[in-house]
Amino acid sequence: MADEPARIFVGTSGWSYADWRGIVYPDHPKPADELRFLAGFLDALEVNSSFYRTPTPKMTASWVRRTADLEDFRFAFKMNRRFTHERTPWSAPEAQAFRDGVAPVAEAGRLGAVLLQFPWSFRAGEESYDWLHRLSEAFGAWPLAVEVRHDSWLADEALYALKLLNLSIADIDQPQLNRCIAPGTLVTGPLGYVRLHGRRRDTWFASNVEPHERYNYLYRDDELDEWIGRLREISRESKELYVFTNNHYRGQAPANAFQILSKLKRDRVPVPESMFTHFPFLEGIAAPPEAESGAQGRLF
Repeated sequence: MADEPARIFVGTSGWSYADWRGIVYPDHPKPADELRFLAGFLDALEVNSSFYRTPTPKMTASWVRRTADLEDFRFAFKMNRRFTHERTPWSAPEAQAFRDGVAPVAEAGRLGAVLLQFPWSFRAGEESYDWLHRLSEAFGAWPLAVEVRHDSWLADEALYALKLLNLSIADIDQPQLNRCIAPGTLVTGPLGYVRLHGRRRDTWFASNVEPHERYNYLYRDDELDEWIGRLREISRESKELYVFTNNHYRGQAPANAFQILSKLKRDRVPVPESMFTHFPFLEGIAAPPEAESGAQGRLF
């Protein structure tokens, strides 16, 4: 157990979405740098693009420069799918390329965690434990969080395996369907890590819908209240806690992230004024415009 509650970082999974323009990012004037704009309002951002394409050191060094004035801001990286969704052994050069890509952020002290996100089909068992062991050997110099979605991972043996590997399980909010892990407060490593995906039961496993429809969900206020107690509990068992909203469609993720920030702080928080038209309820938690100078509302 931690001596005192962990620092809580709240952000979104990704920041570069075309359908956020005119909602999260104002049309007039358009921000010159979307990353820097959103980082000015949130505590952290989870890099989603790294799941599809290993970032280059030049790219990530640029992210560090562009957020250099935000001393407490953090990045988390989603591990490339080569290591989590493909079952053929990866090569040493592939692992080194990913390490090189993340290195500028880590060396700048801005790396919160690297997320190993696995699909529902990844079940607990010896083969999976071996796979995670190899990943921990390749990338264990960084704080590693593991997102698993099948409830076989709730078995004592599975949780013990994660603890032995010093892997921090991600507590997730996902549709409650067949053997899907329910929201919880599990802690298996030094980090707390939470991802909110939405609760679209009708599209979660559907193969005939656009991918974004799985995450087309806006959390109600009372649904977020359920998580505030969980976050405080996780923070008491962790060194740091990262919370990311992944219900990204049309800016719903940042809207819910601002609500979470406000609830945790028990105060108003800076919110982009461009979001009020699409999410009028944000006006009730928004700090006065003069407070929106790009300085983040820190929690602890």
